[in-house]
Order: sequence, then C-alpha cells, then structure tokens
Amino acid sequence: MKVISAQQAAALVQSQWTVASAGFVGAGHAEAVTDALERRFLESGLPRDLTLVYSAGQGDRGARGVNHFGNAGMTGRIVGGHWRSATRLAALAMAEQCEGYNLPQGVLTHLYRAIAGGKPGVMTKIGLHTFVDPRTAQDSRYHGSAVNRSAQQAIAEGRANWVEAIDFRGDEYLFYPSFPVHCALIRCTAADTRGNLSTHREAFHHELLALAQAAHNSGGIVIAQVESLVDHHDNLQAIHVPGILVDYVVVSEEPAHHQMTFAESFNPAYVTPWQGEAASTASASAPAPAEPTVFDARSIVQRRAVLELARRQPRVVNLGVGMPAAVGMLAAQAGVEGFTLTVEAGPIGGTPADGLSFGASAYPEAVVDQPAQFDFYEGGGIDLAILGLAELDGHGNVNVSKFGEGSEALIAGVGGFINITQSARAVVFVGTLTAGGLEVHAEDGALRIVREGRVKKIVPQVSHLSFNGPYVASLGIPVLYITERAVFEMHPDAIGAEHLTLIEIAPGIDLQRDVLDQCATAVAVAPDLRTMDARLFRPGPLKL
Repeated sequence: MKVISAQQAAALVQSQWTVASAGFVGAGHAEAVTDALERRFLESGLPRDLTLVYSAGQGDRGARGVNHFGNAGMTGRIVGGHWRSATRLAALAMAEQCEGYNLPQGVLTHLYRAIAGGKPGVMTKIGLHTFVDPRTAQDSRYHGSAVNRSAQQAIAEGRANWVEAIDFRGDEYLFYPSFPVHCALIRCTAADTRGNLSTHREAFHHELLALAQAAHNSGGIVIAQVESLVDHHDNLQAIHVPGILVDYVVVSEEPAHHQMTFAESFNPAYVTPWQGEAASTASASAPAPAEPTVFDARSIVQRRAVLELARRQPRVVNLGVGMPAAVGMLAAQAGVEGFTLTVEAGPIGGTPADGLSFGASAYPEAVVDQPAQFDFYEGGGIDLAILGLAELDGHGNVNVSKFGEGSEALIAGVGGFINITQSARAVVFVGTLTAGGLEVHAEDGALRIVREGRVKKIVPQVSHLSFNGPYVASLGIPVLYITERAVFEMHPDAIGAEHLTLIEIAPGIDLQRDVLDQCATAVAVAPDLRTMDARLFRPGPLKL
C-alpha cells in the first residue's frame, strides 16, 4: 500500500480503462480523487474513453460525485444503476457523446462479487420483461439496458454485451456477463500502515469489499480515499477492506471532499446503533414527526399508504426515495408498529434518511453490505415495498427510469427499483393522479379538486418499461397504486387480469369527471368499488 496525493491517483488512471466507483447518492464517494481526475482531463485531455461503472447513483444533481466523469471524450461508456443524481452523465448520454446503459443496482453489486470470484457472470430473473430485457428487441419497450441510440447501435453491432436472454432448465433468465475492472475507486474512514480500511465514520459499507476484490482479481488497482491515517485500528470489526486488496491510499485534504454525505458533514446518528426494547418497530427508530403544515395531495397519498401498512402488517418494509420516504414516520405517528424499515444500501432498522443522505438510516439496528442486502431482497425478504410512481399505463406498467427522447430527455435510472419490485411479497406505488399544478382541498372527510393537474400520469403506454405489471402479477405478487383520489389494483384475481382496476375512490370525488376523464387510457372499474377511508381527508394527525 502506498500513500499518494489525489493528483497522483488521478495520473494512474489510463485511457480506455473500466473504472468502477463505490458510493450511494451523496455518501461514500471518493470525491477528492474524482475531482482530481476531472481536473487532469480538462488540463491534459487524459484519460480518454473510460468506461464508468457504478451501482448506485452518486452525485448532487450538480458537479459532485460521478458528475466529474461527465465530459465529452473522457467517458465513452456509462454503465450505471441510477442516473438522477448524475445529471451531467445524463446530458452526455442524451447528446450521444457516449454510450449509456442502465442495469439494475442489485445486479451490478452482484456482478462485482462474480468478477471477484472468477465467475462468468450473474444469472437471474431480475430485469425480465422490462427495458433491460433484450429478448424481444423489436419491441420498442425493450432495449437490452441501452438508454440512448449510441448504446443501441453498439449492441446491434456486437460491440457491447451487458445482458443476454437465456433459457435454463425450461425457464427464462437474464445473464449479465462479467467484465474486468481496471480501477476501483472506494472511500473509507481510516487506513492503517498495512492498508487495512475502516468505515467507522461512514454511513454504511456499500459494496466496498466486493468491488476491491473484483479490481484486485482482475489485475487492476484499488485506490482508496480516507479521512485519516492511523498506526493501527482499535476495533477489528470496523475494518471492511483488508490491506491486501489496497494499492493506493489518498488522504482527503479538504473537508468538503470527505463529508459523510453531500448534505451532512457528519451525523453521529448514522453510526450509532439504536438502543431500546422494541427494536423492530418503526416508532422505536426516532420520535414521530410533527403533522405536515400543508395538508395536500402528497400527504393524503402518504396517509393512505400508512393504512396499507396497518392492513398488511408486514415485518420487513422497503421505502423508496421521495414521497414514500415519509411513510414510515407517519406510520409511527399513527401508532402503526411491528415492522422494520430497510434500505438497499445496507441499513436495517432505524429511520431512513432522504434527499442527498438517502441510503443512510438514523440509529439502525444493523448494517450489512449492499450485495448481501440485495441477496435478501431478491430472495423474497421484503414483505412490502412502497415506491414512487411517475408514469403509469392501463396495463399496470410503470416508468420511473427515462422520460422523453433526444437532448431534452431525463434519465433517472432504475437503481434498485427492478430488484425490489420483482421480488417483494407485495408492492405499493404512490403518486398523484395528475401532475403540474394539481391543487386539492380536504375537509370533513371528503376531497375536492380545486385545480386539476396539467399532466395525466395514467397514459396509453409508458415511454420506458421499468415495471411490467402483468408479468409481476403473474408471479402472484399483489400490486397497488395509490393516488390522492383513487386506488388501483393489479392482481391475478383482479377484474381483467392484464388491466389496471380502480378499486377505491375518495369521498366527494366524481367517478367520471375526476377519475376516468383524468386517465388518458381506459381502466377497469371494480363492481364493488369502495370509498376511501374518510379519516384520510380530515386535517390533523392520523390515528389508527
């Protein structure tokens, strides 16, 4: 192990290398190294034509994180799990200045382990019948993971192969081939004189071990950014990467380059285990929040999701970023207990953070490596997943990954969305029925639409297939879609096995005018259409 500067580390990276970066949204990214790497390129034009691989989005929707790779000529291929926090990468791909690929986050973490173990790749059902699936490439909804024309052309010409459709023992699977990792960029807290790395001031462990092993066993190099050097580690359990895997260590000289997350310099709650009697309950994780000062469509949707938690009584729950993130706290306020929140980054229990600290959890019960978390998820460990809803069609398909085409397109990426929605025991999507100026008023247990949103979110066909409703329903997984005025279902036993079915409507809402006319495609209506719980539409704390 050799201690070098960030500039010296940047000089080690060669053109046409595959560089894999660890991190999760705003946490755990080797910011000092990637900042130096970008500055080297801008000054010298080197390195060029890199292949950047990362499992979770790393960035602030600005210039930090993997956004440093967002320069034409510097990066030739991007293989990422989530793109929303790396807007410069998305802009590069949409300008067709690189090849862009989007693979499920959990698959990428497992690929690191496969590469480390000398295995040919990862065979899994995750990604089947979504845009990742190359099986029916003539269908515009299937792209073999490509998110731009350059990537589609590379696949067509045989220059790229990130996923294959295969049959095994009479069943369909996807195969994600292994690839060499020339350089792994990781971040930890401290390095001892032998290069052993601790993570005692990091929010979680990412896929640090698997990624370092993958690069080492590929014949590549491992560059680790740390906060400090120590003679030895006092706590053996804090070491997550052994020194035999580490080639170079960079000590971050600027505090801004080694914040715990891009939102917080350091939050001790993320590394402090919860102490108490009811460790499995959401209410034990943190004090319940105050009632939102604005009682709007968003809060109504979240409250309806709380009712679903109370009804299903799950033991293990995953909440997505954005609107779903507050559901656990609101459930605690409503007195709904008995479940444990988990985050794909590795935390189990506690209160998941949001925004640029998403992935961390305050006062967790345990923290596991990200690949292990996805093992648990994909094996059916999540009883209930509550995720955001951006675009929905009449067949129950959902798009959260890409919107629009050309230079104006938005690439959000799927992150762990596909891994979770294709393996959880039950899935709930949350979002408003329309968007763009929607204003509602709730009073006395009823709802009134004050101003309708300009954009209808239920469309004839989603523009990017992140979630295949009929396929997931065929697996026996119940799927619910919650909006502020209506609840829809996708279930093998629902009306019209391959159609979205309206099962609940808010009191005070007109079925035709406020629901059916606000869908840009036909939906089925259950013969026993129910009225949503009036408690959802009364301001004040929701008590169950």
